[in-house]
Parts: sequence; structure tokens; C-alpha cells
Amino acid sequence: MEIKVNDIAVDISGRKVFSNVSFEMKKGEMVAITGPSGCGKTTLLNCLGMIKTVDYGKIMINGKNVTKYKDKEKTKFWHDYATFIYQDYGIIEDASVAYNVTLDKYKMNSDKVQKILKKVGLEGRNNELAIVLSGGEKQRIGIARAIFKNATVIYADEPTASLDVKNRELVIELLRQCAKKGAIVVLATHDERLVNECDRIIDMNQF
Repeated sequence: MEIKVNDIAVDISGRKVFSNVSFEMKKGEMVAITGPSGCGKTTLLNCLGMIKTVDYGKIMINGKNVTKYKDKEKTKFWHDYATFIYQDYGIIEDASVAYNVTLDKYKMNSDKVQKILKKVGLEGRNNELAIVLSGGEKQRIGIARAIFKNATVIYADEPTASLDVKNRELVIELLRQCAKKGAIVVLATHDERLVNECDRIIDMNQF
């Protein structure tokens, strides 16, 4: 898996969010998108995930220009390769922990799910409703979902925001492990501890 960003730009309501952004990401890398609030970190992350359309330039994934993708192609990309860990957790609170990992009621009780929940520190809690989880536990569910899917690209928006030290360190370690297994992990973050763990830094102040 390889992602190349070639000279992309985004305007919102006539305001330049960023321009002339170019960089590359390769298999096994953890990449931080940094900068102050309002600089376009989340917008860039959404562009990389084809949630937001760029106004100029192109994004290449494995040699394919994904900025030209139709909705069907985007859906297939998300189904086959990618997952998004949201700042607000992206959890279905009235569903079980196991369902939130698999998003498939037929796979909830598999051995694979039990192993992943143990890995993220939620062993034995597969039947609990997600609403009872703490913020840190919900964030770990997002990572468990990525591990279950065997995602080759993981997008994460402020994955350590509002977490206590213990949960922050655990989330950072889990993301690092995903990268070591070959995923591209791309993060929009303010967290200096998380930035220091990354292989590459994209400073939005440059754009």
C-alpha cells in the first residue's frame, strides 16, 4: 500500500484551507498531521479518505487516482482496505461491544473477536452495551474494529484527545502495533507524545 499526495488544495466558502500539499505515505508508516486548530488537519484527513473532495491536485493510492473515484469505488475502498477512528469514537452505543468491533451479528462470537478484545484490554466484555464504556474504552473499540478488519489504511482524528495517561499510552501502542503489521496509520493530532511516535510529520503550517 502506498499513498501519494500531489499538490492538492481545498477551498471552503471562498477561504483557502490549504494548498500545494504534497507528500507520500508507505506501508508500515505512522504519519502525523499536525498544526493549530483550524489549520485544516481534519479536512486533509477527510480528503485522504475520500470523504472530502479536493479542489486541485490528486491523491494516488497504489498508483490509482482516487480523486476521480465514483461513490461505488469509494465504498469498495472503505469495505476492502480502510477504517476511520473518529474523535467522537464512532460507536453504536446501544449495540454490544462485539457488534461494534465486527459490525456483523454473525461474526460477533468468533474466536478472532475474543482475541482482539483481549489485545485491546476489553477481554470478557463482548456482550456489554457500548454505552457503559469510558471514553478510552470506546476509542479502543475503534482500534479493535481496525484490527478485526485487517485494515491496510487507518485514518484517525485526534485518537488520544481527552484520554487519561493510561488510555492514551495504550491507544498509542495499539496504533503503533497496527503500523508494525504493515498498515498505513495517518493521524490528525495535537498530541506531542503521539507525534513523537510517528515516522513522518505533515505540518499544516507549511501550507
